[in-house]
Amino acid sequence: MMFNSSYFTPETFFLTGLPGLEAIYPWLAIPFCSMYFVALIGNSLILVVIHGNSPLHQPMYLFLAMLAFSELGVSASTLPTMMSIFLFSTNEISFNACLFQMFSIHSFSIMESAVLLAMSVDRFIAIYNPLRYTAILTVPRITRTGVIIVLKSVVIMFPLPFLLRRLPFCGHNTLSHSYCLHSDLIQLPCGNTRPNSILGLCIVTSTFGLDSLLIVISYGLILHTVLGITSGEGRRKALNTCVSHICAVLVYYVPMIGVAMVHRFVKHAAPAVRLLLANVYLLVPPVVNPIVYSIKTKQIRHGLVQILLQKKCAICDLHGIQEFEPGDSRRNGEAIQAWKP
Repeated sequence: MMFNSSYFTPETFFLTGLPGLEAIYPWLAIPFCSMYFVALIGNSLILVVIHGNSPLHQPMYLFLAMLAFSELGVSASTLPTMMSIFLFSTNEISFNACLFQMFSIHSFSIMESAVLLAMSVDRFIAIYNPLRYTAILTVPRITRTGVIIVLKSVVIMFPLPFLLRRLPFCGHNTLSHSYCLHSDLIQLPCGNTRPNSILGLCIVTSTFGLDSLLIVISYGLILHTVLGITSGEGRRKALNTCVSHICAVLVYYVPMIGVAMVHRFVKHAAPAVRLLLANVYLLVPPVVNPIVYSIKTKQIRHGLVQILLQKKCAICDLHGIQEFEPGDSRRNGEAIQAWKP
């Protein structure tokens, strides 16, 4: 630690896992590792399917690729410290690494919220004006939207690490989560954190607050448009196109609201419960969304099947097995004979 009169800049921070549950960390690592595996593999497969299938280079799927990318970023940002705590019982993180993790987590979270808003606008245009849907949401326009979302997420978070670096710390370097968050870090300095708090509040209001409000407005407009459809079957089909996105919005915002409510009103809850909910808040959306979109979206499901079939063919080629018609017993016999070592 570098001391300067009555304050110092800590070299490391100490992260908090789940207090009181240290004895079962190896067992807790199993569900956490499983969730990370599903999140990383699931979102990666979504990106591979969309990238490798030109028919999926349409607005809805391009926005879905952006969502998968942002969720991969959130998962990759929290993975190192979470796994180091639950697998190796190591809870130290360097000062600079902590600031970088904070920046990454918040940037990708802001990006995810903005993509969910863009997807709600996409669903509104698809239902309100289906004939001009692809003419309005062209690939260049979607690309510009994605670039703007990324730049906005990075630029809006850029000042916070520098504002934190200028603050003096007075003996406290223990954080209350398994990862670094801005709201947690500004509790530690003994200097004036008002600029950090004001900027943090502005960021939350102008991103999560505004995005959620605009999503609600978008779905109000969608509902008004759907009610104007005379055919009951048409209304059902129109709403069915929004089911996956509604699930994504609920999975993203409900845990966030739940964590805020627990911190605000359930003061007597055990610290481990609050911290577990905070961990679930960041882990659940990247896990659930690929599953929901794979189940509800036929094109994504078919793309995943194609990838699995390609892997199967590659394995067959590796062993010298040829695929024949099921009814051709001669050729099946030849294939079996050829496969024998």
